[in-house]
Amino acid sequence: MRRLAGELAEFARQSGDEVTIVFDGRPFDVGTEGVEVRFAPRRGRNAADDEIARMVADDADAEGVTVVSSDRELVDRVRSRGAQVETARSFLNTIRSVS
Repeated sequence: MRRLAGELAEFARQSGDEVTIVFDGRPFDVGTEGVEVRFAPRRGRNAADDEIARMVADDADAEGVTVVSSDRELVDRVRSRGAQVETARSFLNTIRSVS
């Protein structure tokens, strides 16, 4: 988790994009600045996905949000709210092109 958060923080610094990552599990200090780290407020199946979908639904500018996921159910949920979607593989290529 720390490694991913660090890579995303570096991407955010270089790209100027705001980045939020949502993890499952018990919250802990990821130790990374430059990226917003959240933990799903509940445990269990799809907890992080549910939090991501809620965040998109609550965003007044959901059309300006890009969710990175290859999970078809989550993709359908966030697209129905207007968010853009990028697959994990595509985003990995994006990160590599920026760094």
